[in-house]
Amino acid sequence: MKTTLSMLALAIGTLTSASALAEMSVHNISINVGAINVAPNDSSTSLNVVESVAGLPAGSTAVDVNSNTQLGVTVDYKIDHNWTLELIAATPFSHDIEVKGSAIDGLDIGNTKHLPPTLLAQYHFDLGDSKLDPFVGLGLNYTKFFDSSASGALKSTLQALKVANANDDVDLKLSDSWGLAVQAGVNYKLDNNWGLHFMVSKMDIDTVGEVRLNGGTIQSVDVQIDPLVVMAGVRWSM
Repeated sequence: MKTTLSMLALAIGTLTSASALAEMSVHNISINVGAINVAPNDSSTSLNVVESVAGLPAGSTAVDVNSNTQLGVTVDYKIDHNWTLELIAATPFSHDIEVKGSAIDGLDIGNTKHLPPTLLAQYHFDLGDSKLDPFVGLGLNYTKFFDSSASGALKSTLQALKVANANDDVDLKLSDSWGLAVQAGVNYKLDNNWGLHFMVSKMDIDTVGEVRLNGGTIQSVDVQIDPLVVMAGVRWSM
């Protein structure tokens, strides 16, 4: 994975070399605005500590992350006829985190917010149609988790299991993530400035979630979120 990321970073760096940046024109910029949905295809290691304390079968639990829709903004810079750089941004996504499986299925663990800025190199296909512009992309994703908090249900459960008491501080922390992103989509030109934009991306987002008691980690779980990201919106070209 590290080798792949390094090669991709080198490729994007080549496309954004000093000579290319020096020739940038505002007329090569397009902005896409619309609804963007993050739908996790999650999997995780089990909550082994919780299973042991609660007397649950080993490996019977996992973590589930729900989907969320926000306002998406992507900025495209056209390098030449076929190649474009795109930066994906959005208002912060908010996700509820629950236990999946066993007797505590559906237990609310907490919630978190994240921002997943993603830089992609896109290849645009020439179909001989001046309006239809299909493309594929490959790039790097960085996901920043913040405002993570443990739920009241989790705190009550820990108290019932005699792991915590009412005066203890229970919180939730998720580590940030770097990963690959692949993309496919299409732009449709309505006139010289306006158009439609649709894209689907698959992002590699892995994090370590920690339940902390008075600052110390009492449960750690590896979570592969790996969401499908779908956006549909309008396109404005300068």
